[in-house]
Amino acid sequence: MGSPLRVLHVVVNMNRGGAETLIMNLYRNIDRSKVQFDFLTCKPGVFDDEIRQMGGEIHRIPYVSEVGHFKYMRELDQFFSGHKDYKIVHSHMDKMSGIVLRSAKKAGLPIRISHSHNTQSEGGLPARTYKWMVGKLIIPNSTSFFACSNYAAKWLFDKKSGLTRILKNGIEYDKFSYSSDVREQVREELKLNQNNFVLGHVGRFAHQKNHSFLIDVFADFYKVNENAVLLLVGDGPLRKEIEKKVSGLHLDKKVKFLGVRSDINRILQGLDVFVFPSLHEGLPVSLIEAQGAGLPCFISDQVSPEVDLGMNLVEFVSINEKSLWADKLERLALSDTSRRSFREPFKAKGYDITATALEIEAFYLTVAG
Repeated sequence: MGSPLRVLHVVVNMNRGGAETLIMNLYRNIDRSKVQFDFLTCKPGVFDDEIRQMGGEIHRIPYVSEVGHFKYMRELDQFFSGHKDYKIVHSHMDKMSGIVLRSAKKAGLPIRISHSHNTQSEGGLPARTYKWMVGKLIIPNSTSFFACSNYAAKWLFDKKSGLTRILKNGIEYDKFSYSSDVREQVREELKLNQNNFVLGHVGRFAHQKNHSFLIDVFADFYKVNENAVLLLVGDGPLRKEIEKKVSGLHLDKKVKFLGVRSDINRILQGLDVFVFPSLHEGLPVSLIEAQGAGLPCFISDQVSPEVDLGMNLVEFVSINEKSLWADKLERLALSDTSRRSFREPFKAKGYDITATALEIEAFYLTVAG
Protein backbone atom coordinates (compact mmCIF):
# COMPACT_ATOMS: atom_id res chain seq x y z
CA MET A 1 0.00 0.00 0.00
CA GLY A 2 1.27 3.49 -0.92
CA SER A 3 1.55 6.48 1.39
CA PRO A 4 -1.68 8.28 2.34
CA LEU A 5 -3.15 11.15 0.35
CA ARG A 6 -2.11 14.37 2.11
CA VAL A 7 -4.78 17.07 2.32
CA LEU A 8 -3.78 20.62 3.28
CA HIS A 9 -6.27 22.41 5.59
CA VAL A 10 -5.94 26.19 5.77
CA VAL A 11 -7.00 27.93 9.03
CA VAL A 12 -5.78 30.90 11.07
CA ASN A 13 -4.91 28.61 13.99
CA MET A 14 -6.00 25.28 15.43
CA ASN A 15 -7.68 26.47 18.63
CA ARG A 16 -11.01 25.27 20.03
CA GLY A 17 -13.35 27.10 17.62
CA GLY A 18 -16.29 25.40 15.89
CA ALA A 19 -14.59 24.84 12.52
CA GLU A 20 -11.38 23.64 14.18
CA THR A 21 -13.31 21.23 16.43
CA LEU A 22 -15.00 19.75 13.36
CA ILE A 23 -11.66 19.37 11.54
CA MET A 24 -10.18 17.56 14.55
CA ASN A 25 -13.26 15.32 14.88
CA LEU A 26 -12.84 14.39 11.21
CA TYR A 27 -9.09 13.91 11.57
CA ARG A 28 -9.47 11.53 14.55
CA ASN A 29 -12.08 9.47 12.71
CA ILE A 30 -10.81 9.15 9.13
CA ASP A 31 -8.63 6.23 8.07
CA ARG A 32 -5.23 7.89 8.37
CA SER A 33 -3.57 5.11 6.39
CA LYS A 34 -5.54 6.45 3.40
CA VAL A 35 -5.85 10.20 4.12
CA GLN A 36 -3.56 12.37 6.23
CA PHE A 37 -4.19 16.02 7.21
CA ASP A 38 -1.57 18.78 7.08
CA PHE A 39 -2.18 22.40 8.09
CA LEU A 40 -1.28 25.86 6.89
CA THR A 41 -1.76 28.19 9.87
CA CYS A 42 -0.73 31.67 10.98
CA LYS A 43 -0.57 31.23 14.76
CA PRO A 44 0.08 28.43 17.27
CA GLY A 45 -3.00 26.51 18.48
CA VAL A 46 -4.00 24.12 21.27
CA PHE A 47 -4.43 21.18 18.88
CA ASP A 48 -0.90 21.47 17.39
CA ASP A 49 0.65 18.71 19.53
CA GLU A 50 -2.19 16.27 18.83
CA ILE A 51 -1.94 17.01 15.09
CA ARG A 52 1.78 16.17 15.10
CA GLN A 53 1.13 13.00 17.13
CA MET A 54 -1.35 11.84 14.47
CA GLY A 55 1.26 12.42 11.75
CA GLY A 56 0.18 15.83 10.48
CA GLU A 57 2.56 18.59 9.47
CA ILE A 58 1.93 22.20 10.49
CA HIS A 59 3.22 24.96 8.20
CA ARG A 60 3.09 28.57 9.35
CA ILE A 61 3.01 31.95 7.62
CA PRO A 62 2.15 35.36 9.16
CA TYR A 63 -1.51 36.48 8.96
CA VAL A 64 -2.77 39.40 6.87
CA SER A 65 -3.54 41.51 9.96
CA GLU A 66 0.14 41.29 10.99
CA VAL A 67 1.85 41.92 7.65
CA GLY A 68 -0.73 43.58 5.40
CA HIS A 69 -2.37 42.48 2.16
CA PHE A 70 0.61 42.46 -0.25
CA LYS A 71 3.05 40.71 2.08
CA TYR A 72 0.37 38.13 2.96
CA MET A 73 -0.21 37.42 -0.75
CA ARG A 74 3.56 37.04 -1.26
CA GLU A 75 3.76 34.63 1.69
CA LEU A 76 0.89 32.55 0.23
CA ASP A 77 2.44 32.54 -3.26
CA GLN A 78 5.81 31.50 -1.87
CA PHE A 79 4.26 28.76 0.23
CA PHE A 80 2.17 27.22 -2.55
CA SER A 81 4.91 27.43 -5.19
CA GLY A 82 7.12 25.49 -2.75
CA HIS A 83 4.44 22.87 -1.98
CA LYS A 84 3.03 21.89 -5.36
CA ASP A 85 2.84 18.24 -4.30
CA TYR A 86 -0.49 18.86 -2.52
CA LYS A 87 -3.36 17.70 -4.71
CA ILE A 88 -6.03 19.04 -2.37
CA VAL A 89 -6.19 22.31 -0.45
CA HIS A 90 -9.22 22.71 1.84
CA SER A 91 -9.65 26.31 3.06
CA HIS A 92 -11.73 27.19 6.14
CA MET A 93 -11.10 30.96 6.08
CA ASP A 94 -14.60 32.09 5.01
CA LYS A 95 -14.19 35.11 2.67
CA MET A 96 -10.39 35.05 3.11
CA SER A 97 -10.42 31.71 1.25
CA GLY A 98 -10.56 33.83 -1.91
CA ILE A 99 -6.91 34.89 -1.78
CA VAL A 100 -5.76 31.55 -0.36
CA LEU A 101 -7.30 29.58 -3.23
CA ARG A 102 -6.23 32.09 -5.90
CA SER A 103 -2.66 31.57 -4.76
CA ALA A 104 -3.12 27.77 -4.76
CA LYS A 105 -4.57 27.93 -8.28
CA LYS A 106 -1.67 30.05 -9.51
CA ALA A 107 0.74 27.38 -8.22
CA GLY A 108 -1.23 24.67 -10.04
CA LEU A 109 -2.80 22.81 -7.09
CA PRO A 110 -5.66 20.94 -8.82
CA ILE A 111 -8.37 20.56 -6.14
CA ARG A 112 -9.29 23.68 -4.20
CA ILE A 113 -12.12 23.48 -1.64
CA SER A 114 -13.72 26.52 -0.02
CA HIS A 115 -15.64 25.66 3.16
CA SER A 116 -18.19 28.05 4.73
CA HIS A 117 -18.64 27.87 8.49
CA ASN A 118 -20.46 31.18 9.03
CA THR A 119 -23.18 33.53 7.79
CA GLN A 120 -21.46 36.88 8.36
CA SER A 121 -17.94 38.37 8.47
CA GLU A 122 -16.38 39.45 11.75
CA GLY A 123 -14.69 42.81 12.36
CA GLY A 124 -15.38 46.49 11.82
CA LEU A 125 -16.32 48.16 8.53
CA PRO A 126 -12.77 48.29 7.02
CA ALA A 127 -12.18 44.58 7.80
CA ARG A 128 -15.59 43.54 6.44
CA THR A 129 -15.11 45.63 3.28
CA TYR A 130 -11.72 44.01 2.68
CA LYS A 131 -13.19 40.53 3.24
CA TRP A 132 -16.08 41.31 0.88
CA MET A 133 -13.56 42.21 -1.85
CA VAL A 134 -11.37 39.14 -1.43
CA GLY A 135 -14.51 37.01 -1.10
CA LYS A 136 -15.19 37.73 -4.78
CA LEU A 137 -12.16 35.57 -5.60
CA ILE A 138 -13.75 32.42 -4.13
CA ILE A 139 -15.98 31.37 -7.04
CA PRO A 140 -13.34 31.69 -9.83
CA ASN A 141 -10.64 29.93 -7.78
CA SER A 142 -12.50 27.05 -6.09
CA THR A 143 -13.16 23.65 -7.63
CA SER A 144 -15.54 22.54 -4.81
CA PHE A 145 -17.79 24.24 -2.28
CA PHE A 146 -18.54 22.91 1.21
CA ALA A 147 -20.72 24.41 3.96
CA CYS A 148 -22.07 23.44 7.39
CA SER A 149 -25.60 24.64 6.53
CA ASN A 150 -27.66 26.02 3.65
CA TYR A 151 -27.53 29.49 5.22
CA ALA A 152 -23.73 29.33 5.33
CA ALA A 153 -23.64 28.15 1.68
CA LYS A 154 -25.84 31.04 0.49
CA TRP A 155 -23.78 33.60 2.38
CA LEU A 156 -20.38 32.61 1.00
CA PHE A 157 -21.21 31.13 -2.42
CA ASP A 158 -24.31 33.09 -3.41
CA LYS A 159 -25.35 31.93 -6.91
CA LYS A 160 -23.18 28.80 -6.60
CA SER A 161 -24.80 27.76 -3.33
CA GLY A 162 -26.84 25.14 -5.20
CA LEU A 163 -23.59 23.34 -6.05
CA THR A 164 -22.48 23.22 -2.42
CA ARG A 165 -21.97 19.96 -0.55
CA ILE A 166 -23.41 20.26 2.98
CA LEU A 167 -20.97 18.56 5.35
CA LYS A 168 -22.65 18.04 8.70
CA ASN A 169 -20.82 19.21 11.81
CA GLY A 170 -20.70 15.71 13.26
CA ILE A 171 -19.54 14.87 16.78
CA GLU A 172 -18.43 11.72 18.61
CA TYR A 173 -21.87 10.98 20.04
CA ASP A 174 -20.75 8.46 22.66
CA LYS A 175 -18.59 11.09 24.36
CA PHE A 176 -21.57 13.43 24.80
CA SER A 177 -24.39 10.99 25.54
CA TYR A 178 -26.03 11.78 28.90
CA SER A 179 -24.62 10.16 32.04
CA SER A 180 -26.06 10.83 35.50
CA ASP A 181 -22.75 9.70 37.12
CA VAL A 182 -20.73 12.25 35.16
CA ARG A 183 -23.36 14.89 35.97
CA GLU A 184 -22.85 14.33 39.70
CA GLN A 185 -19.03 14.42 39.38
CA VAL A 186 -19.07 17.66 37.39
CA ARG A 187 -21.48 19.42 39.74
CA GLU A 188 -19.35 18.39 42.69
CA GLU A 189 -16.16 19.64 41.00
CA LEU A 190 -17.81 22.97 40.24
CA LYS A 191 -19.27 23.23 43.77
CA LEU A 192 -22.86 23.17 42.55
CA ASN A 193 -25.56 21.72 44.76
CA GLN A 194 -28.71 19.74 43.92
CA ASN A 195 -30.89 22.85 44.04
CA ASN A 196 -28.83 24.88 41.60
CA PHE A 197 -30.47 25.45 38.23
CA VAL A 198 -27.48 25.66 35.90
CA LEU A 199 -27.38 27.57 32.63
CA GLY A 200 -24.42 27.08 30.32
CA HIS A 201 -22.86 28.69 27.27
CA VAL A 202 -19.88 27.60 25.19
CA GLY A 203 -18.30 30.16 22.89
CA ARG A 204 -15.57 32.68 22.28
CA PHE A 205 -15.95 36.04 24.01
CA ALA A 206 -16.57 37.96 20.79
CA HIS A 207 -19.30 40.33 19.57
CA GLN A 208 -21.03 37.57 17.53
CA LYS A 209 -21.74 35.47 20.64
CA ASN A 210 -23.73 38.25 22.36
CA HIS A 211 -22.46 37.62 25.92
CA SER A 212 -23.64 41.03 27.16
CA PHE A 213 -27.24 40.10 26.26
CA LEU A 214 -26.79 36.72 27.96
CA ILE A 215 -25.67 38.42 31.21
CA ASP A 216 -28.74 40.71 31.09
CA VAL A 217 -31.01 37.68 30.61
CA PHE A 218 -29.31 35.86 33.49
CA ALA A 219 -29.62 38.92 35.77
CA ASP A 220 -33.39 39.03 35.08
CA PHE A 221 -33.76 35.30 35.64
CA TYR A 222 -31.73 35.41 38.86
CA LYS A 223 -34.24 37.89 40.34
CA VAL A 224 -36.91 35.15 40.25
CA ASN A 225 -34.63 32.15 40.80
CA GLU A 226 -31.86 32.63 43.36
CA ASN A 227 -30.60 29.10 42.80
CA ALA A 228 -29.59 29.99 39.25
CA VAL A 229 -25.92 29.70 38.19
CA LEU A 230 -24.39 30.53 34.81
CA LEU A 231 -21.31 28.72 33.48
CA LEU A 232 -19.39 30.43 30.66
CA VAL A 233 -16.89 28.28 28.77
CA GLY A 234 -14.38 29.98 26.46
CA ASP A 235 -12.06 32.94 26.18
CA GLY A 236 -11.63 35.86 23.83
CA PRO A 237 -11.17 39.61 23.41
CA LEU A 238 -14.37 40.63 25.26
CA ARG A 239 -13.91 38.43 28.33
CA LYS A 240 -12.59 41.24 30.59
CA GLU A 241 -15.49 43.49 29.57
CA ILE A 242 -18.02 40.75 30.44
CA GLU A 243 -16.28 40.01 33.77
CA LYS A 244 -16.57 43.72 34.59
CA LYS A 245 -20.28 43.71 33.72
CA VAL A 246 -20.88 40.66 35.95
CA SER A 247 -19.08 42.42 38.83
CA GLY A 248 -21.12 45.58 38.30
CA LEU A 249 -24.32 43.53 38.66
CA HIS A 250 -22.94 41.81 41.82
CA LEU A 251 -23.26 38.40 40.19
CA ASP A 252 -19.63 37.30 40.72
CA LYS A 253 -20.67 34.31 42.85
CA LYS A 254 -23.34 33.24 40.38
CA VAL A 255 -21.50 33.49 37.05
CA LYS A 256 -18.51 31.17 36.69
CA PHE A 257 -15.91 31.81 33.97
CA LEU A 258 -14.45 28.39 33.20
CA GLY A 259 -12.03 29.47 30.45
CA VAL A 260 -11.11 27.20 27.55
CA ARG A 261 -11.89 23.57 28.41
CA SER A 262 -10.96 20.30 26.77
CA ASP A 263 -13.81 18.47 28.56
CA ILE A 264 -16.91 20.21 27.13
CA ASN A 265 -18.55 16.77 26.85
CA ARG A 266 -18.37 16.46 30.68
CA ILE A 267 -19.35 20.07 31.45
CA LEU A 268 -22.56 19.68 29.40
CA GLN A 269 -23.67 16.83 31.66
CA GLY A 270 -23.72 19.19 34.64
CA LEU A 271 -26.03 21.76 33.02
CA ASP A 272 -29.81 22.07 33.09
CA VAL A 273 -30.15 24.26 30.00
CA PHE A 274 -27.91 25.52 27.17
CA VAL A 275 -28.37 29.20 26.28
CA PHE A 276 -27.06 30.57 22.99
CA PRO A 277 -28.09 34.12 21.96
CA SER A 278 -25.71 34.59 18.98
CA LEU A 279 -26.13 37.46 16.51
CA HIS A 280 -25.20 35.16 13.61
CA GLU A 281 -23.87 31.61 13.12
CA GLY A 282 -23.25 29.02 10.44
CA LEU A 283 -24.21 25.82 12.22
CA PRO A 284 -22.51 25.75 15.63
CA VAL A 285 -20.87 22.49 16.70
CA SER A 286 -21.57 23.46 20.32
CA LEU A 287 -25.33 23.23 19.67
CA ILE A 288 -24.95 19.78 18.14
CA GLU A 289 -22.94 18.77 21.22
CA ALA A 290 -25.59 20.18 23.59
CA GLN A 291 -28.34 18.18 21.84
CA GLY A 292 -26.08 15.12 21.90
CA ALA A 293 -26.00 15.55 25.69
CA GLY A 294 -29.81 15.69 25.74
CA LEU A 295 -29.93 19.32 26.93
CA PRO A 296 -32.84 21.71 26.38
CA CYS A 297 -31.48 24.62 24.29
CA PHE A 298 -32.77 28.20 24.11
CA ILE A 299 -31.14 29.73 21.07
CA SER A 300 -31.25 32.94 19.08
CA ASP A 301 -33.63 33.16 16.12
CA GLN A 302 -30.57 34.31 14.11
CA VAL A 303 -29.14 30.77 14.10
CA SER A 304 -29.95 28.52 11.13
CA PRO A 305 -33.09 26.39 11.78
CA GLU A 306 -31.07 23.45 10.43
CA VAL A 307 -29.36 23.23 13.82
CA ASP A 308 -32.54 21.78 15.35
CA LEU A 309 -32.14 18.00 15.11
CA GLY A 310 -35.85 17.45 15.72
CA MET A 311 -35.47 15.92 19.18
CA ASN A 312 -37.71 18.49 20.91
CA LEU A 313 -34.71 20.06 22.63
CA VAL A 314 -34.38 23.34 20.74
CA GLU A 315 -36.44 26.48 21.11
CA PHE A 316 -35.66 29.56 18.99
CA VAL A 317 -36.15 32.86 20.84
CA SER A 318 -36.01 36.40 19.41
CA ILE A 319 -32.97 38.40 20.47
CA ASN A 320 -35.15 41.50 20.25
CA GLU A 321 -37.28 40.32 23.19
CA LYS A 322 -35.03 40.00 26.21
CA SER A 323 -37.85 39.40 28.73
CA LEU A 324 -38.99 36.31 26.78
CA TRP A 325 -35.73 34.53 27.58
CA ALA A 326 -36.08 34.86 31.34
CA ASP A 327 -39.76 33.80 31.14
CA LYS A 328 -38.88 30.66 29.22
CA LEU A 329 -36.04 29.84 31.62
CA GLU A 330 -38.40 30.23 34.57
CA ARG A 331 -40.95 27.91 32.96
CA LEU A 332 -38.24 25.31 32.29
CA ALA A 333 -36.90 25.56 35.85
CA LEU A 334 -40.39 24.77 37.19
CA SER A 335 -41.00 21.85 34.85
CA ASP A 336 -39.82 18.30 35.40
CA THR A 337 -37.35 17.62 32.60
CA SER A 338 -35.58 14.32 32.83
CA ARG A 339 -32.53 13.87 30.61
CA ARG A 340 -32.16 10.81 28.41
CA SER A 341 -30.08 9.41 25.54
CA PHE A 342 -30.95 10.34 21.95
CA ARG A 343 -28.63 7.96 20.11
CA GLU A 344 -31.04 6.78 17.40
CA PRO A 345 -32.58 10.11 16.28
CA PHE A 346 -29.15 11.72 16.55
CA LYS A 347 -27.50 9.17 14.25
CA ALA A 348 -30.51 9.16 11.91
CA LYS A 349 -29.97 12.90 11.36
CA GLY A 350 -26.41 12.17 10.20
CA TYR A 351 -24.60 14.06 12.95
CA ASP A 352 -22.50 11.15 14.15
CA ILE A 353 -18.90 11.90 13.17
CA THR A 354 -18.20 8.41 11.80
CA ALA A 355 -20.64 9.07 8.93
CA THR A 356 -19.18 12.54 8.24
CA ALA A 357 -15.62 11.18 8.29
CA LEU A 358 -16.47 8.39 5.82
CA GLU A 359 -18.13 10.96 3.54
CA ILE A 360 -15.17 13.36 3.46
CA GLU A 361 -12.65 10.52 3.09
CA ALA A 362 -14.54 9.12 0.09
CA PHE A 363 -14.76 12.61 -1.44
CA TYR A 364 -11.01 13.28 -1.09
CA LEU A 365 -10.02 9.87 -2.51
CA THR A 366 -12.45 10.20 -5.44
CA VAL A 367 -11.45 13.73 -6.53
CA ALA A 368 -7.74 13.00 -6.13
CA GLY A 369 -8.17 9.99 -8.38
